[in-house]
Amino acid sequence: MAGAERAGLTTEKVVRAGAELADELGFEQVTPAELARRSGVRTASLYSHVRNAHDLRTRIALLALEELADRVSAAVAGRAGADALSAFANAYRDYAHEHPGRFAATRYRLDPETAATSAGVRHARMSRAILRGYHLAEPHQTHAVRLLGSVFSGYVELEGAGGFSHSSPDPEESWTAILGALDVLLRGWPTGEDGA
Repeated sequence: MAGAERAGLTTEKVVRAGAELADELGFEQVTPAELARRSGVRTASLYSHVRNAHDLRTRIALLALEELADRVSAAVAGRAGADALSAFANAYRDYAHEHPGRFAATRYRLDPETAATSAGVRHARMSRAILRGYHLAEPHQTHAVRLLGSVFSGYVELEGAGGFSHSSPDPEESWTAILGALDVLLRGWPTGEDGA
């Protein structure tokens, strides 16, 4: 973005540069001042496009949620059951590996109004679409959505922090086993019916 003041700075350019910086330095390190310093522009120039650090991070989070939703949507199209579950999980994990800062941004706390119109809603719908293949009624479907989110996020965070790098088996083997176990669990989800 060097020379962007002359080339025409836009909000989209600022947010994309912030997302790239998040992947490089970590999401929590992204501030308008740091982005301006790294980009060779004045901080005041950025404030024409973002109000403050919170606004910049919110916009990066919205971008990341949209990118991830697009990737997951393409991955699960035409798939069902265990195949859809694996495609969803692998798209999620691959995005986290490729864009660690943006992935961290997807968990940034958004205000309720912003969250309600964000791509986070698409993520929830896709999770529920996958779970329809497992025939879970409420409240079990919501429990399962939360389980999947927790497992995927937890595994990716531990893996990204090097938590599995010095032990056997290989993290890829564990990931595959976990996805298989989730499929088994979802097919036999304990609903409390028939003594389960």
